[in-house]
Amino acid sequence: MNFELESPVSVITATRSSGSLRFVDLETVKPLSEALSLAPPDFALKNKVLPLYLEGDVLVVAIPSEASLGAVDDLGVLIERPIRAVLADPLLINNLIEERFIEGMLAGLPQQDEGTYTEIDENADLNDLQQMAAESAVVQMVNLIFSQAIRDNASDIHIEPYERELRVRCRMDGIMHEVIRPPKRMHAALISRLKILAELNIAERRLPQDGRIKLQISGRAVDVRISIVPTIYGERAVMRILDKGSSIVGLEEIGMAPDILTRFRRLIRQPHGMVLVTGPTGSGKSTTLYGGLTELTSPTTNILTIEDPVEYQIFGVGQIQVRPAIGLTFANGLRSIVRQDPDIIMVGEIRDHETAEIAIHAALTGHMVFSTLHTNDSAGAITRLLDMGVEPFLAASSIIAVVAQRLVRRNCPNCSKPAAEDEVSATIGISTQDLKGRHLIRGTGCEKCAGTGFKGRVGLYELLVIDEAIKKMITDHAPASTIKNYATEHLHMRTLVEDGRRTVLNGLTTAEEVLRVCQREEL
Repeated sequence: MNFELESPVSVITATRSSGSLRFVDLETVKPLSEALSLAPPDFALKNKVLPLYLEGDVLVVAIPSEASLGAVDDLGVLIERPIRAVLADPLLINNLIEERFIEGMLAGLPQQDEGTYTEIDENADLNDLQQMAAESAVVQMVNLIFSQAIRDNASDIHIEPYERELRVRCRMDGIMHEVIRPPKRMHAALISRLKILAELNIAERRLPQDGRIKLQISGRAVDVRISIVPTIYGERAVMRILDKGSSIVGLEEIGMAPDILTRFRRLIRQPHGMVLVTGPTGSGKSTTLYGGLTELTSPTTNILTIEDPVEYQIFGVGQIQVRPAIGLTFANGLRSIVRQDPDIIMVGEIRDHETAEIAIHAALTGHMVFSTLHTNDSAGAITRLLDMGVEPFLAASSIIAVVAQRLVRRNCPNCSKPAAEDEVSATIGISTQDLKGRHLIRGTGCEKCAGTGFKGRVGLYELLVIDEAIKKMITDHAPASTIKNYATEHLHMRTLVEDGRRTVLNGLTTAEEVLRVCQREEL
């Protein structure tokens, strides 16, 4: 981001009076690098004080309200320089501080020491672990890792120990990116700090542990699911980030083609039946179901869900959190939901025969049921249910549609340019005739996409509608391949790869991305 200010005149024209302090529009007035370098990053981040520019020897800083004037005085004493405060939009102050300072603070933290090696001592004293976890450098590193992950819209944070090094990586847009390599000697302290936040047993290092952390970062409520497992080089931690403050993506934005979107909307408005959404972990299944539920929410409809976890809160929908430790499983919760007079039920995931049976009976007794399964394609969801022990005639009578989906990275809108046809595009069925009058689009890499050429993600969808012929195939135990071949030939179903081809031709992604997420057997 460019922090230079072209002319001091813009400072005057972009300000207005607000009580005893002027108001500065940070969309117009950008902070100067020389001003930013004067404030300690941790002070600016903690107190929300943003240095803007210098007027002679006076440092002008932006603050969210007059309540921050005490922090301004403290900064003046800290840097031994006169300071003048102006008011600005709190959200813009926060965004600029995070954008400018967090990466610098992470870069300034201790990095991996060459040649260091710390043997894991399973008998380390509990007090020693607590003391290490409370050290300021450890606390600061954990806080900054979380802040950076939230700012980058990461879905997961990984802390990975190896023989001679420790690595922190984040998953952004489905791809892992390295963030920092702390010294190996900090490993035990970092893991202990995370265990304290998640209220886990910090003395237990031989068994896996799962927990949750509730965070408030930049005014946003964030839930973190943490999983810690022992490896040969120490405990490995993976944290799934659930941002409660992010808005639910509507069906218009998730990437469904217009024809699929029209049919999907018609299907979810049926009075009863079951709609399944399938795909691997992280393919956006829950996002699709949430988008459908928001469209169905109304004062005349009773919607109940049982989830693990509740990722987004929807006004007007009763949402239940699974708690296996106290016996509240998907199956038990679903039994209770059926007695709550629901019109629409969403089951976060069908994991076993018992949950599948209850969900199917709910669909057969006048309820609309949504759920997810982990299968590779739409036809595979049906055989998966039969493998769970569901009677074929019950599956055939209850399921009305199956949606398979994947997420591919979207071309960066800032740096995308026309690209030449290549062999990879031909692999997914793009011919020279398809490209007549149009170009393939590819991101070249820029500051806004961190040089990757991609920014955000878009969905690929395969919609299988269950007709009478497919119902007959289900009751006859037909293999998934037979059902899929029938659907593509007679129902004109687009496979995931074919939908990927459409997405590439529309300039939204690349052929390599389609191949990365779709099964090779489909090609």
